[in-house]
Amino acid sequence: MESFDPDRYSRQTRFAPLGTVGQTRLAGSRVVVVGCGALGGVSALALARAGVGSLRLIDRDLPEVSNLPRQMLFDEADVAEGLPKAVAATRHLVRINSALHCEAVVSDLTAERVDALLGGCDLVVDGTDNFETRFIINEYCCREGLPWIHGGAIGAEGRVLTVVPGRTACLRCLVPDPPVPGSLPTCDTTGIIGPAALVVGAVQAAEAMKVLALGTQSVGHRLLACDLWEGTWRTVDLSSLAATGCPTCRGRDFPWLEGRIGGRAAVLCGRDAVHVPAVVGGIDLHALSGRLATVGPVTTNAWLVRAEVEPGIRLSVFADGRAIVFGTRDEARARAVVARYVGT
Repeated sequence: MESFDPDRYSRQTRFAPLGTVGQTRLAGSRVVVVGCGALGGVSALALARAGVGSLRLIDRDLPEVSNLPRQMLFDEADVAEGLPKAVAATRHLVRINSALHCEAVVSDLTAERVDALLGGCDLVVDGTDNFETRFIINEYCCREGLPWIHGGAIGAEGRVLTVVPGRTACLRCLVPDPPVPGSLPTCDTTGIIGPAALVVGAVQAAEAMKVLALGTQSVGHRLLACDLWEGTWRTVDLSSLAATGCPTCRGRDFPWLEGRIGGRAAVLCGRDAVHVPAVVGGIDLHALSGRLATVGPVTTNAWLVRAEVEPGIRLSVFADGRAIVFGTRDEARARAVVARYVGT
């Protein structure tokens, strides 16, 4: 049985629905946060302060200056240093709570890696910005019977859905088919304000605390939707969807996990940048750094190599073989840049 500092959490344990029993359960809980940006950063921050015992932070990206208005775990020094988001976030969180076991995983969540990345946890928090990763999370959690908290924010609007496989509606119940690329607004086309991310991330953390402390029976069948600009809050009853289920949560159909859907390059939200999935395994960063040094300025750390490879084009290559090409939104050009300079 995990223990906690009673003085530190005295205000939380006085909240009757949580109490000392719930706080003890939080201290023994293992949570994975997928995506350490706006939503994931707020959720991770709240859960670390709440006394969750273990956090695994998964993120494939680097902090940029355009992140700072809404991503609470980063500052200008993190941007200048060029550390991966998961590493920078972990460094901040362990300074807040030294008892926290926080693991930084610099990786893309793919169907091939999902078992290794999400395995061994009690709950998953969705801090992602794309439907491919969300569907992979949904299918993995439905397959494993694992609760997860879906969240999304755009403009001044937000939504939160807690999924308990086999009991509540899942993401595929709500969104039967992945949206056509370009059919939905993004933070690049519509923008986003920081308070929307703060609210959604905080609600996700509260939902996570409730599930961890009280169990999945505490979860209802409602989707929360809010618009901070209009000052509206509403919940949508998903009981009818939960009763029928969908091919994933009732029929055990997992097209994303089985590779029948997905695996494409993805334009990153709000930036001229494309994420290119790994085609081969790990990269020798030292050797790559030497090769790229003949092309343009190179910076290297333990997790990645960054280089100016063409006018207006920056390439970041991670140790697991993934790459982010900055300066374009053209997926074909991004893949060409990676093929030219990395060889995959």
